[in-house]
Amino acid sequence: MDINMEIKNTERTQNVLKRAHDECVTEHNEFITPEHLLMAMILVDSSFYQCLQFYTRVKPIVKDIEKQFDQMPKVVNLGDFEPELSMQMQQVIEQACLQVVSSNAEALDVSHLAAALLQLEDSWAAYIFKSYLDGHEADFLKDLVESYERQDNAGITDDDDPLSWLDDDTSQWQQLVTCLNDVVDKANPLIGRERELERTIQVLCRKDKNNPLHVGEPGVGKTALVYGLTRRIVDGKVPERLQDSKVYMMDMGTMLAGTQYRGDFERRIQQVMDGVTKEGKAIVYIDEIHNMIGAGSNDGTNDASNMLKPYLERGDIRFIGSTTYDEYNRYFSKSKGIVRRFQQIDIAEPSVDETIEILKGLRQRYEEFHQVTYSDEVIEYAVRQSAKYISDRFLPDKAIDLIDEAGAAHQLHQPSSPNTQHPTPITQKDIQTVLEKTCKIDAAALKDDNNEQLETLGERILSRIYGQDEAVRQVVEAIQMSKAGLSDDDKPLASLLFVGPTGVGKTEVARVLAQELGIELVRFDMSEYTEKHAVAKLIGSPAGYVGYEDGGQLTDAIRKSPNCVLLLDELEKAHQDIYNILLQVMDYARLTDNKGRKADFRNVVVIMTSNAGAQYAGQTIGFERNTSRGEAMLKQVKRLFKPEFINRLSGTVVFRDMDLKMAGMILDKKLSELQQKLSSKKVSMTLTDDARQLLLKKGFTHEYGAREMDRVIANMLKPLLMREILFGSLRQGGAVTISTSPDQTLCLARPIIPMAQPIPPTVQ
Repeated sequence: MDINMEIKNTERTQNVLKRAHDECVTEHNEFITPEHLLMAMILVDSSFYQCLQFYTRVKPIVKDIEKQFDQMPKVVNLGDFEPELSMQMQQVIEQACLQVVSSNAEALDVSHLAAALLQLEDSWAAYIFKSYLDGHEADFLKDLVESYERQDNAGITDDDDPLSWLDDDTSQWQQLVTCLNDVVDKANPLIGRERELERTIQVLCRKDKNNPLHVGEPGVGKTALVYGLTRRIVDGKVPERLQDSKVYMMDMGTMLAGTQYRGDFERRIQQVMDGVTKEGKAIVYIDEIHNMIGAGSNDGTNDASNMLKPYLERGDIRFIGSTTYDEYNRYFSKSKGIVRRFQQIDIAEPSVDETIEILKGLRQRYEEFHQVTYSDEVIEYAVRQSAKYISDRFLPDKAIDLIDEAGAAHQLHQPSSPNTQHPTPITQKDIQTVLEKTCKIDAAALKDDNNEQLETLGERILSRIYGQDEAVRQVVEAIQMSKAGLSDDDKPLASLLFVGPTGVGKTEVARVLAQELGIELVRFDMSEYTEKHAVAKLIGSPAGYVGYEDGGQLTDAIRKSPNCVLLLDELEKAHQDIYNILLQVMDYARLTDNKGRKADFRNVVVIMTSNAGAQYAGQTIGFERNTSRGEAMLKQVKRLFKPEFINRLSGTVVFRDMDLKMAGMILDKKLSELQQKLSSKKVSMTLTDDARQLLLKKGFTHEYGAREMDRVIANMLKPLLMREILFGSLRQGGAVTISTSPDQTLCLARPIIPMAQPIPPTVQ
């Protein structure tokens, strides 16, 4: 079939015209009519079909066209008979060609044929087409042209079944929503929540403002409550007013998807609302309902919420919304007209005991899915551990995730066809393993099966920290108290203030504690926060200030390492505002950043160091004798820090001054650390007693502590070894003895002996 004008056809136009011809032959009709053309456009051109489906149901159009086919005269025996174009079909093609010429189009497209068909008079095809578009002919043609511009759709292949496209009894608006009545069997059953469910049903039975709004934290069961309501409706356990109702879930993301042009979103909303109205006894559930505010509009004046106001007011369609407190306050509460049309129902987080009953009710589904079993003890353990360690989420969601992931982890170690006759029991150890990965709880001393390590924790720390027995005792007791379950669950493991002169081991205690526990040391140098504006960096700069998008340095660090030793070094150098931030950390183990996100300090050992009062220690006060350094430092600490700050500390530890015995032990430790570095160069070092005493004499001072020892080793011993390793006789390794010279410096006492095996340093 050709068009008698010198105008090119697009590929989809050729496919449509060929299909119209084939439809005519199949129906044994004498003439190719606009009805054949309309049927061909529906069956061949997917863009035409999808645009038409947006405005109406397509299946009734096809049925009406087929009725017209039955009324057309039939050719009994076609044979070599070739059908001709009817007069109206010729008019359609001529009008379409005129549109191509007037619009300077490159080729005749299906959109030109559709526009020409709609202009026909006294045509059944045009009548059917217009009646189903219901006044949206111009919008339909505009959408069709835009769809062709977005993608070049040449139609379906001959192998496809065009009739499979048709939407059967499902109209377009139903494809934009989900009927929960049809999928309620796949959802988890609702356990508990009787009071909230009864309140929801009561609001739905009102005459006016019969729209419940569920407000609660993420994961507390707002969506599950709607599924529970749907289950009651399906089972007929609701009042007569709600009997046989259908619950449709409308997702704003689905409604907005693909709406690139102005008016698309509004048409979808209108289509769904009209469909639900015709349905009758329908309930529309809008999850994350705060997304309605501003949805579908650039300026916010004609968004989804304003479009739904008339339907909310009428009362024939009931709406159920759900949102969180943060989103409600940020977006939803600003629209007073919407708020007054809803009845707020608070969905609180269930208690631990309620969550245990919820998980017992859900247990069978997860057991069948993972081919495992969960005992009552494991269920209770999972709930209590998730409540204790997972702080940024809420029950029951986080407890359900814990047993679900434990079951999934079990599948990793099973063969491809597990024995379903003997399901494997999930143990508390499986839950603990998942919890360690989820919450980054890596401290070996805090695990259930590591009490032996916890018992020897103090001895191991004292083997590396000399002379500070009281400080180590308080730290270890705080850790053991937490493991025994006797500490306050809403406070950090410990909040300790280490006070003492420089170089006596305050920072080293924190470093060794983190190493022995197997957790990370998170250190903040408080000298970086001397200015008032710098303190804000710990929790994030306020909105509108530089660094707002970066978040809080302290809160981000704790979220990354929720089980750690937090060292706030030289606290007295920070601005006074730092104490206000630390108050809530020590009291409630919580800290909120500039974006409202919370950091959990319940599994953190908070250690703060201070040199406050060290300069006054040992001075004579009036006619009294010299006061002890500890008393002087504690007195200065009480002057410097606020009473409410000191009152929240779990302990204030005064570190002893370094004496000669402690200095000797520290020297031996430093020499041992140096020998470890030398061993990698195949060098063994031995110090004579004179050399050791020289280092001890020059490195021991009350004023500078162990830091003076580091300087003496760095200035006297390391340069001597460095020159020999780089340029001297130790280039290939060897054993060397360090002695003293008459001018009180260190020197090589003996010739270098090549060494096959490094040996530890010794003192002659």
